[in-house]
Amino acid sequence: MKNITKVIIAAAAVLGSANSSFAQATATASASAVIITPIAISKTVDMNFGNIAVAAATGGTVVLDNTGSRTTGGAGGVTLPSSTGTVAAAEFSVSGQASFTYAITLPSSATLSDGSGNSMSVGSFTSSPSSTGTLSSGGTQTLTVGATLTVAASQASGTYTNSTGVPVTVNYN
Repeated sequence: MKNITKVIIAAAAVLGSANSSFAQATATASASAVIITPIAISKTVDMNFGNIAVAAATGGTVVLDNTGSRTTGGAGGVTLPSSTGTVAAAEFSVSGQASFTYAITLPSSATLSDGSGNSMSVGSFTSSPSSTGTLSSGGTQTLTVGATLTVAASQASGTYTNSTGVPVTVNYN
């Protein structure tokens, strides 16, 4: 009986130590993160449709493309005088992480007013690049924005501005 007890105790000791040495294994993984340069946008040139003449009976539109060129449209009551005034597409500098892409969000509309109760609407905004831009290897890109100005017949003369600005938003894709 003593021998059987010794064998059982020895077997339990061997099995107990076998379970503890083969029952678990450990591995490790490293953790890391990369903080990228925040995306930023700053205005370098304001949008300006320049000098515009309008007929008394018919309005129209002025289309300012994103290169700064303008044309007339609509009902044909708008002309662009040879003395153009300042004409410019809006221009922005976008900066951030080199070679990253970003999305561009343009406003749907804006209003220009003369401070005397007269206003004109701006819409159909376009940009270059259009909906997505790619930052250069130096982490920058120029973004230009154009739009269409709607001019009413007999629009009152004066300087029309936008007090709230024309917001252009960029964010990483």
